[in-house]
Amino acid sequence: MNRWVDDLFELLRFPSVSTESRHKEDVERCAEWIAARISAAGLDGSVHFTPGHPVVLARNEHRDGRPNVLLYGHYDVQPVDPLELWESPPFEPEVRDGKIWARGATDNKGQFFAHLCGIAETMEEKGDLPVNLTILLEGEEEIGSPNLRPFLEAHRDELKCDVVVVSDTGMVAPGVPTLGYGLRGIACCEFTVRGPSRDLHSGVYGGTVANPAAAIAHLLASLHDAGGRVLIDGFYDDVRDLEDWERTMWKGVPGMAAQDLLEVTGAPQLHGEAGYSPAERLWARPTAEVNGMGGGYQGEGSKTVLPAQAFAKLSFRLVPDQDPIDILKKAGRHLEAHCPEGVTLEIKRGHHGMPYAADPHTGFGKAAQEALRKTFSADPVLIREGGSIPIVQDFKEVLGADTLLLGLALPDCRIHSPNENFLMENFVAGIRLNRILLEELAAKPA
Repeated sequence: MNRWVDDLFELLRFPSVSTESRHKEDVERCAEWIAARISAAGLDGSVHFTPGHPVVLARNEHRDGRPNVLLYGHYDVQPVDPLELWESPPFEPEVRDGKIWARGATDNKGQFFAHLCGIAETMEEKGDLPVNLTILLEGEEEIGSPNLRPFLEAHRDELKCDVVVVSDTGMVAPGVPTLGYGLRGIACCEFTVRGPSRDLHSGVYGGTVANPAAAIAHLLASLHDAGGRVLIDGFYDDVRDLEDWERTMWKGVPGMAAQDLLEVTGAPQLHGEAGYSPAERLWARPTAEVNGMGGGYQGEGSKTVLPAQAFAKLSFRLVPDQDPIDILKKAGRHLEAHCPEGVTLEIKRGHHGMPYAADPHTGFGKAAQEALRKTFSADPVLIREGGSIPIVQDFKEVLGADTLLLGLALPDCRIHSPNENFLMENFVAGIRLNRILLEELAAKPA
């Protein structure tokens, strides 16, 4: 294992932050490093430049009579702020308490690199893989994959496949193998409320001029009722009902009890839409979340101003069969209808992606379940993920292939937060999973 850990540490040292332009060269160097490592393992690896960050492609020799499998991952990572909360430097990986600590350790470098290690081991031992494999690794997932769909369309024939494999999701609890068959979609926007042309003295003008910060508070408060239900008109119109087998399975999923979630999140109590279990809220119900807000004086002590403007950032997590553009239109109408008098409102749409759901009981789905069972020596649970990977729906629409979501992340891995980590045991299991999975996919056609 030492060589794989050393290689993973080398990969984790690249500050491949896709959203920050100052890291553009770091992202490109990371892509070139990955392509070289894949080529060294015996596959044909190459870097393809896009209008944004590069795509890495690799494939073995494709032969007739074998299933075509596409393995997807992303090598870009989230920003590291706030840096002062990290217990060790985010791009200087280290092992503590049986975990690898670094930005990207779980999301997604550690997870996809485990697959690459499994592929390398199989190639060393057998000289080939049991399937026709194409590897696609992108550098823009954390910014919504703006250039990947055009890349898929331009390389449709080259990327043609029967099934897609992704390890960029989670396990519900340690040692519990988890197959994801759905993802929530996402729709983001931000809005700015403007009032006076400059900050005003709150004593001289307060009570006469509308306060943008108060208007922001009013608009945000209008999004939900006291029970957590979203109040945007038509928000739930297209939500797909749960299947009976889903409700039954999710009742027994480990790690989803209230106490488990409170321990992982550090929240004082759970909150959410009435009438649904925590698992159902996370995996099958849509949400409206406030991701950030600001306006007025933010420094120490008091500065008694009436701010000239204030802003808020929203994201909506969506479920089948909701459409992100439709939701953004409805959200815009809601904000406009509830905007107080005396201020102006400007809404800016952000990135979005469709929700996704597939049937986990197909031949490939059963093969994935068997691979998880053999890898972890336990029966897998079937879930929909609360997070979003917008490109998965693009795989379905452009390539006509469903996706197997074989997560290796644990609930306490702190993705997108300081002190991101990846359990060493799961890195090792991911290598084993890849080797078993490719054999199972080869043996069980869809």
